[in-house]
Amino acid sequence: MSSEQASVDVVGFHSGELAVQRRAGVQAQAARLRPMMAPGELRGGAPAFLAHASFAALTARDRDGRLWTSPLIGAPGFMTATTPTRLSLRDMLPAGDPLHGLPENQPVGIVVMEFAAKRRIRINGTLVATNDGTLEVDVVQAYGNCPQYIHPRRITAENDSSATDSDVERRTSLSADDIALIRSADTFFLGTTHPDRGNDASHRGGPAGFVHADATTVEWPDYPGNNMFNSFGNLEIDPTAALLFMDFDSGRTLQLSGRAVVDGEKSGERGDTGRGVRFTAEGVVRSRRP
Repeated sequence: MSSEQASVDVVGFHSGELAVQRRAGVQAQAARLRPMMAPGELRGGAPAFLAHASFAALTARDRDGRLWTSPLIGAPGFMTATTPTRLSLRDMLPAGDPLHGLPENQPVGIVVMEFAAKRRIRINGTLVATNDGTLEVDVVQAYGNCPQYIHPRRITAENDSSATDSDVERRTSLSADDIALIRSADTFFLGTTHPDRGNDASHRGGPAGFVHADATTVEWPDYPGNNMFNSFGNLEIDPTAALLFMDFDSGRTLQLSGRAVVDGEKSGERGDTGRGVRFTAEGVVRSRRP
């Protein structure tokens, strides 16, 4: 991994985000949010929010360079803002997770969720150390997102230890059970990447059934949001993407790695924007979490 890939450079919106904003005709609205893209710190209510959180989604690359998004689930306290620019997370990735043993000195994207309160924080930075069962992240960006499309639920880890890898399956296509899980989902997580800005994790929500799937593809509509288009902007530059679906009752987890394209010509329905995303799976990992 080059030094350019290992660091995250943040100065306003990048060219991909600006291009999508321009096509959507929301340049003025997005420009008002440009300060959120400046280097950020974990201050104000962020440290307390992180200390009480039980769920986060992490986007990073495995040792083969493939992008994945993984769930981090633990008792409150497993994430700590040790300084305004350093986030420490207990490594809750089991041996079967594609990001288990992930390399240091790479960009990571994290979205921390508090579903019950409909709150989320996005954190982008660099994974600088993986010592003694912890993940140490130097924070470059940190900002809250609106509560829109967050479905309230309570996440409670069954115990304070990592899940096992005894129930892990790897494949290159989706099974009928996988497709059923996707089609019933009201929540999933999207990982994207940019050659200069690094990796990003974001939350997607909608009515159950808003995501469609077959053996190799997953599609979903775009709903109105903050007009920043961080994820779509990344896909404009690099189609590499990763998806994470979960059955929050059983702990069943579905992780997909592949490529995604944005289609701006779909006809809008059920309140969406008329844009949609088509994801092609290249790697599939099924597992369970406590």
